[in-house]
Amino acid sequence: MKFLLVVVLVAVAIYLTIRVIERRGVAPRTPPRPVGPDDDPDFLRGLDRPDDDR
Repeated sequence: MKFLLVVVLVAVAIYLTIRVIERRGVAPRTPPRPVGPDDDPDFLRGLDRPDDDR
């Protein structure tokens, strides 16, 4: 019974620590993913234009 109480207390402590870290913004942010040409609105807009090089 004491072991279960210790496990619950440790779990609550870890949960509260993570919540405090997230609210302070200390957690590392993931870098923005690279934008490929198929996600670029200017690239997609240019697909409908005729090529001047032909």
